[in-house]
Amino acid sequence: MRPLLTLHTPKAAARYYANGVWREDTFYSLLSEHAARRPDAPALRDGARRLSWQQLLERVDAAAARLAAHGLRPGERVSLWLSNRVEVVIAFLACARQGYVCNPSLHQNYTVAEILNLLQRIRASLLIVETGYGADAAEHDVIAPARALPGMRAVIALSPERRPDAALPDPGPEPLASPEREDDPDSVSYLAFTSGTTGMPKGVMHSDNTLLANARAMVTDWGHDEGTVLLSLSPLSHHIAWVAVAQALVAGAELVINDPPPGLAPLDWIVETGATYVMGVPTHAIDIQAEQARRGLARIGAVRVFYMAGAPIPPATAQTFLDQGILPQNVYGMSENSSHQYTLPSDDKATIVATCGRSGKGYEVRIFDRENPDIEVPAGTIGQIGGRGGCLMLGYFDNQAATEDSFNADGWFLSGDLGSLDAAGNLTIAGRLKDMIIRGGHNIYPSRIEDLAIKHPAVDKAAAFAVPDERLGEKVCLAILTSGGATPDGTELLQHLHEAGLSKYDMPEYFLLAASFPLTASGKILKRELAAEVAAGRIVPTPIRFNAPQ
Repeated sequence: MRPLLTLHTPKAAARYYANGVWREDTFYSLLSEHAARRPDAPALRDGARRLSWQQLLERVDAAAARLAAHGLRPGERVSLWLSNRVEVVIAFLACARQGYVCNPSLHQNYTVAEILNLLQRIRASLLIVETGYGADAAEHDVIAPARALPGMRAVIALSPERRPDAALPDPGPEPLASPEREDDPDSVSYLAFTSGTTGMPKGVMHSDNTLLANARAMVTDWGHDEGTVLLSLSPLSHHIAWVAVAQALVAGAELVINDPPPGLAPLDWIVETGATYVMGVPTHAIDIQAEQARRGLARIGAVRVFYMAGAPIPPATAQTFLDQGILPQNVYGMSENSSHQYTLPSDDKATIVATCGRSGKGYEVRIFDRENPDIEVPAGTIGQIGGRGGCLMLGYFDNQAATEDSFNADGWFLSGDLGSLDAAGNLTIAGRLKDMIIRGGHNIYPSRIEDLAIKHPAVDKAAAFAVPDERLGEKVCLAILTSGGATPDGTELLQHLHEAGLSKYDMPEYFLLAASFPLTASGKILKRELAAEVAAGRIVPTPIRFNAPQ
């Protein structure tokens, strides 16, 4: 065993077990149960393969034997740098079976140098990589330098081709004996790097129980079951996809990976697979709704629920789903605590459109003062979002300082996000604490401006960010992407914001019509890159000024 220092304590664990938030189930035990009870039912699908529960179990057991043959011990790290394909889920479940810590959060837009740095940071013992994958794969090969890293036992290379047997090819004698299982739902099983919108990503550690606690609550509250077809639009290198994996294992649902065959758009993939529950970020929803409108489709296939997280949801996007009988699941969470805050199918339209709902079982949220996070603020007041409970991470890998600094004096995890709770406990997001724009001492929340800007019929996406000002410290720049047709200028957009209810004190003073937005792998807009482009003079926004009507 390779022990990892974590926040896990026997006292907290006993409390979570007593109230049912944690259980003895593991990812692998759930897989085994579904395979025993419904061996031929569909379990996992990508663009070329569709595996039953029994087929998935067999492939996981075979992969576990392959990994164990390299001499890995429980607690060692296995990293995955792969495209969206069934082998990613197979490898994760094989790691869970053996007590290895799976690190699946290596994004396609990483370079070989970045990957090598991350592998060294977590002291990975094995890498499973897809040949020709990555931002600079045409110029650099990761395999040889990864094999030379200290402590690296093996690098397993997969072809981009989707093989029918969904194996993890690795030279060695066949067959391999099935190794003994490790059934500990409380040890670290998952290590994911944060999405990195604020600099160097941190390694978030989870156990089976911290991940499954959130999934159990969501499945119960939303009634997902063996008839659900769950399609994740988020890549398997992003945490939302693992919220999907956990829910599929809890519910016994078929999990569809975002790997449409060539020539098939995401909208076609949703329709073809019969997806009833789609998960992604607001960008996915906006793009799919735009494609739906272009095609004149009244409805999106068999979809009943559309999960959106990772960024504030434009109210117009949620309303568009409601209008066609699809329930938006407005979700807030982080890699550190999964999708802990979400609306319910019983919520009224105003709650679904305007809030992220209430916390699921096993997690509670409170709002703390922006300047002093040890002081709780009353309902209706914007402050930093704090939380605690059974779906919270077990700490940041090899980063004691970051782990300590993420909690207030009373043990509440501080998200770095701003929001407020209404009297019913529904959460409204105001933006990132570091995104907040301070103009001459006045606090301006970008998400409010963005939500109102997107209500303009020509605006597809919007990003409000700070630009420096010598006298006031900061001013607001509003960047937009349009859907084509008549494009609003800055004056028209200011008038629209005024009519939509934005205070004159929050009005943008710079306007930028962008051709595209820089995005993280998970679809979040990288505002710091926009701000850096402006600061460097590579992008020049247009000054604008709001003149209040007399």
